[in-house]
Amino acid sequence: MFSIFVVLKKILTYLFCLNVFLSNSQHDSINFKSRKIILSTSSALVTTGSLFYLNKAWYQNYNTGKFHFFNDNKAWLQMDKVGHVYTNYQLSKYMMQSFEWAGFNKKQSLLIGGNIGLAYMTCIEIMDGYSDGWGFSWGDMISNTAGTYLCIGQQHFFNEQKIWFKFSFSQSGLAQYNPNLLGNSLPLEILKDYNGQTYWLSFNPLSFKTNKPKNQILNMLNLSLGYSAYGMIGGNYNQFLIQNNNGNVLKLNRERRFYLSLDIDLTKIKTKHKVLKTLFSAFNCVKIPFPTLQFAKSGIRFYPLYF
Repeated sequence: MFSIFVVLKKILTYLFCLNVFLSNSQHDSINFKSRKIILSTSSALVTTGSLFYLNKAWYQNYNTGKFHFFNDNKAWLQMDKVGHVYTNYQLSKYMMQSFEWAGFNKKQSLLIGGNIGLAYMTCIEIMDGYSDGWGFSWGDMISNTAGTYLCIGQQHFFNEQKIWFKFSFSQSGLAQYNPNLLGNSLPLEILKDYNGQTYWLSFNPLSFKTNKPKNQILNMLNLSLGYSAYGMIGGNYNQFLIQNNNGNVLKLNRERRFYLSLDIDLTKIKTKHKVLKTLFSAFNCVKIPFPTLQFAKSGIRFYPLYF
């Protein structure tokens, strides 16, 4: 669903830029009333505008007129579901920060700001429910909700994110065999080629202790657990044989892959430089490359540096 990927990319880009703007204006002279106007106006324009665009440019062409459900829980070895968790986690995080900046109290920031992304994605799922070839996916909704409340729950109980949901990508080389589905350019491959995506839970075990270490390196160094899948040319199975340039048939085994690595919590880097602090916060959604162990059916593999 090319149009949806493009719109979601624009939404996340907007939230990324908004986060940078908010971080740079924490101590300016704008009052809370003005901030609320800025936040509500920009958010309303982006969300309603994108939903209107999706309905007219994409869903209207596939509208069945009858709401129906669609079970895609086995597709892509659940990589798309993990992607939903990640997207909603990021939406909630950025919107909660935005609501705090605008002067809303903690409860309002959690309940309203934290759930705006979930409401937006629910609208998309409902439009899917009326579309030929898709449908309302309970798997997507559960994943959306999990991502939202992974973020909200931590903010409620810890007043911070102790467990960060992060992302990394490296080209799999498989998009060339089905570019319509997996992408025909690097930006589209990042969004659509699940073979090249890895999702991570990044956390510092010491952060759960009452007495945190004073050593900055120990505070910012995280343990990271990753998940990816490989060998997928289609959603549920590989529909056709693949031949390389020599005419030999390539056999692709679809498999899940698990990872153990280290990471850096960029928000724990101490700096008084405002721009750097902003950038560290904004880019903390991406996993830092580190030596990594991979575990899969095909065996254990060590990467000196895994992206």
